[in-house]
Amino acid sequence: MNNYLKEMAVSFLKLVASGKVREAYHRYIDPNFRHHNPFFRGNADSLMLAMEESTTKNPHKVFEVKRVIGEGDIVAVHSHVKQNQDDIGGAVVHIFRFHNDLIVEFWDVGQPIPENSPNENGVF
Repeated sequence: MNNYLKEMAVSFLKLVASGKVREAYHRYIDPNFRHHNPFFRGNADSLMLAMEESTTKNPHKVFEVKRVIGEGDIVAVHSHVKQNQDDIGGAVVHIFRFHNDLIVEFWDVGQPIPENSPNENGVF
């Protein structure tokens, strides 16, 4: 079951990154969805509109999954997100909670990738 949920989480994020936000919501978001992004109201519509606006402003977004971790009904996706090909981007972790194969809760945390980091291991 867990691999299935991992695939669903990644598919949701890839659809959103490619600009197919409404399709992603239609396929994967539960009617009782809530999220924890501090910049938007906690309902599905506010986050969906923000994702659509981001896609409009950044139509060449680059989304690369680095790892996916799952336990029970929780899936975390660690990714490299760039607003365009030339952007250094950021490291982002999207955390999903599923119920009946739909996303019911969502968290996202990220950090910009510094150009001159002293860490030789990088952020990934």
